[in-house]
Amino acid sequence: MAVAVGRVFLIQPCSSSSSSFICKGTCKHSLGITTTLWSAKPGTTRRCMSTVVRAQQRPTWLPGLDPPPYLDGKLAGDFGFDPLGLGEDPDSLKWYVQAELVHARFAMAGIAGILFTDLLRVTGINKLPVWYEAGAVKFDFANTTTLFIIQLLLMGFAETKRYMDFIAPGSQAKDGSFFGLEAALEGLEPGYPGGPLLNPLGLAKDIKNAHEWKLKEIKNGRLAMVAMLGIFVQASVTHVGPIDNLVEHLSNPWHKTIIQTLANSASSS
Repeated sequence: MAVAVGRVFLIQPCSSSSSSFICKGTCKHSLGITTTLWSAKPGTTRRCMSTVVRAQQRPTWLPGLDPPPYLDGKLAGDFGFDPLGLGEDPDSLKWYVQAELVHARFAMAGIAGILFTDLLRVTGINKLPVWYEAGAVKFDFANTTTLFIIQLLLMGFAETKRYMDFIAPGSQAKDGSFFGLEAALEGLEPGYPGGPLLNPLGLAKDIKNAHEWKLKEIKNGRLAMVAMLGIFVQASVTHVGPIDNLVEHLSNPWHKTIIQTLANSASSS
């Protein structure tokens, strides 16, 4: 009978008959098995206990936690995190992977844009509005309604192409599907377009085996999504941009922290 202790160690009692010797000690076997022998009298049963150490197959978001069976580690950035079971359905899992990729890329672009424009504003290089007021700015070359319609059409076209490539991989790379510019995009697989326009440095040409590049992208994208959430909360509490918050914190790091900021905001409200 085997008794499981925790998840990693397995204790296996065993016995064998011995009538000619007394044994005591510990012996190690291959595959991480350690056998401990206890002394016994001649003519009695020798008892031993084997401890089998099972190496974890892959890292998970919580060490020692078994990932769900449908997350087998093949996806980029798969650490077995799905507490709501959203990926149980294979078709839904494929869509969630694409959705995460798009949100991660938007978050990385958004973080870069916010920090860059906020740095120009704080240093006085350019009189730009703080990022959460940029949408209310009226431009001279076009009115807000026109810009909104143009953005809607451009993003709608790009998202439609992306969706069509998702439901029929490779369909958007056929001749005539993109005004003769298919070779410039050279779709590699759903979610990973390429070509000189979207992959000018020629990275990860063999996208099927580009596991390291995929992992780096999704890790940075997840970090950017968390950072974007932090910037939203920061702007809601302090009503200034992230560079202003950073400068204020650096002016007095021990007394101007997130704890003091939240406490002052709660007391003032």
